[in-house]
Amino acid sequence: MDIKIEKKKGLRPKHYGYIALGLLLLFLGYQLVFANSVSSFRTEKDKLSIAAISQGKFDDYITINGNVAPISTIYMDAYEGGRVSEKLIEEGATVKKGDIILKLENMNLYEQILASESNLALKQNDLRSTKLTFDSRQVEGRRSLATASTDLQRSKRNFEQNEALYQDELISKEVYLTSKENYELSQKQHDIIKMQTENDDQLRTTSLTGLDADLNRMQKTLGMVYQRLDHLNVRAPADGQLGFLDAEIGQNITQGQRIGQINVLTDYKIEASIDEHYIDRVQRDLVAVIERNGTKYPLRLRKVYPEVRNGKFKVDLVFTADKPETIRTGQSYNIKLQLGESSDALLLPKGSFFQSTGGQWIFVVGTDEEEAIRRNIRIGKQNSRYYEVLEGLQAGEKVITSNYDSFGEAERIVLK
Repeated sequence: MDIKIEKKKGLRPKHYGYIALGLLLLFLGYQLVFANSVSSFRTEKDKLSIAAISQGKFDDYITINGNVAPISTIYMDAYEGGRVSEKLIEEGATVKKGDIILKLENMNLYEQILASESNLALKQNDLRSTKLTFDSRQVEGRRSLATASTDLQRSKRNFEQNEALYQDELISKEVYLTSKENYELSQKQHDIIKMQTENDDQLRTTSLTGLDADLNRMQKTLGMVYQRLDHLNVRAPADGQLGFLDAEIGQNITQGQRIGQINVLTDYKIEASIDEHYIDRVQRDLVAVIERNGTKYPLRLRKVYPEVRNGKFKVDLVFTADKPETIRTGQSYNIKLQLGESSDALLLPKGSFFQSTGGQWIFVVGTDEEEAIRRNIRIGKQNSRYYEVLEGLQAGEKVITSNYDSFGEAERIVLK
């Protein structure tokens, strides 16, 4: 009899292979789906800014905003400190060079002037007294020299007469020797008085010269003190407009304190700030233009300030021809600053994507406009409207120019 064989229940060895193969396929599918979710980002196309790459003329300029300022500003610092006693001119007024704006009071300075005047008077009295003393000594010395000269002449004549008589043996030897000694004594006395008179004259000359020099110095010092007194009147250093005045009656002003400024209105300049991205290309004598009421006014870049603050640096521009008739200090103008010659180039419209990528890559939209793929590019110059594309893009291609911050690390953008 045949024996009925019952099927064995449970897993057989061949089933393990099927299970392993299924798990492997499931894992691969999971990895594929997970990888796609990491590198892709889904968004609505209407929420993005998409622009086309075009071939055209690239104008190498930038548009900046500037404010009108006086061609120069002269600051007023207090030469002398003091209390404000009178305020003659208010802010905004037109002034002429030398006009008194403020009057100050300084009691210490007044005391210094009195002390200097007193010292000068004493010095003058000392000089006058010294001159009188030297004059008296000079007169006395000349009188003594005259007497000594007369005595010498008489002694010499008496000696010569006695010498002749002695040779003729008409007088005694004692008389002859006495006259000779008297003559020699007169000669010595005369020489001593003469030397003393010459020394007194030299001393008088040097002493009076030194005293005169001291007196002149004191007079100059007094003159400088008088100038300091005049500096208590704060005057306008140039013709112009009193821009601001930081002083009120009764206020104490210290020496060297800035109290105001004069705006010279003979001409104007425009002060502007430029992004530090252009600092290597912006230099003196570049040309620019502003447009006002349909009229263009040419400018020249006069000065570039080297300091960079908050990512910007300052420049000054001046008009090279006519200027707007209604120009006023503080007005704002849009300026077109030419950085170089125009050239033919691939043009990429400007957008906020640059803040996320630094211009090193961009998302390029596919021909079916259902996705955008990240692509490395190289950007050259830029103006207010376009970037110059050097590598990575072709005319006619479309790119996403809006901000990329929400895309994360996605390599692919799926457009819905």
